[in-house]
Amino acid sequence: MRLHRSCCWLVAGLLLSLTPMVQAAGTLDKIRASRTIALGYRDSSIPFSYTGNDNQPWGYSVDLCIRVVAGVARQLGLEELQLLWVAVTPENRIAKLKSGEIDLECGSTTASLSRMQEVDFSLPTFIDGASYLSRRAAGIRRIEDLGGRKIAVAGGTTSERTLVAALAQHRVSAEVVTVGDHQHGLAALLQGKADAYTSDRSLLIGLALDSGSQTDWAIGPETFSYEPYALMLRRNDADFRLAVNSVLARLSRSREIYEIYDRWFGHLAKPGARLDSLYYLNGLPE
Repeated sequence: MRLHRSCCWLVAGLLLSLTPMVQAAGTLDKIRASRTIALGYRDSSIPFSYTGNDNQPWGYSVDLCIRVVAGVARQLGLEELQLLWVAVTPENRIAKLKSGEIDLECGSTTASLSRMQEVDFSLPTFIDGASYLSRRAAGIRRIEDLGGRKIAVAGGTTSERTLVAALAQHRVSAEVVTVGDHQHGLAALLQGKADAYTSDRSLLIGLALDSGSQTDWAIGPETFSYEPYALMLRRNDADFRLAVNSVLARLSRSREIYEIYDRWFGHLAKPGARLDSLYYLNGLPE
């Protein structure tokens, strides 16, 4: 079996022409007919989904999706399957999935009930929670220190709603600045356009590590939310969802999931109790 890895950003015309097939026959039939699967990835959600120095997608979620694709190819009896990588953003990821431009989103998307009105999700792949990143020199050590400050957050994310709710709960008055993605949030901090950036803790750690000056940053001690990540797919496609979940369950049963975790997070810490429990519960029997 050969999986061909390629990047493509301008593929809407080709994939949108397949949308009627997706709706009528389902994703597995579309993949079987085209011998192609379109995977959405994020440009800067380190270490889950990002563009590497070779301009290829890398990350924890990307690794999971590559294993899912291999499982789907085996299930369909395909010797060759083309991987078509499509960059997505928080604002357009759901639209690209619903239109058929991508078949599976491999990012850092939180599975939520409101999103389930439009899309479906795989088994959970990670557990995180929102916090904030700031320069140590700014002296921001708790949420009350954010009062009167500018706080950046990526638009269209659950962190945006979480931040507003947390500020209201703690009666902190601050200016919320919406940015396009995590790299724009880091840039806002570096340029002095924001005093803090809010996102999930693991993503903030990734930004700090990628900045080249890790000791300059501090992450708040509070965790504001419960963020269960999952792979996002189209609604009402039970066969494809089962194919995706079958691979994720096997990774947990075989403990291969820990090898993937260690590749991307092992230098930081071992899985915590919540994530360890998630991996155990995901190991559904055949």
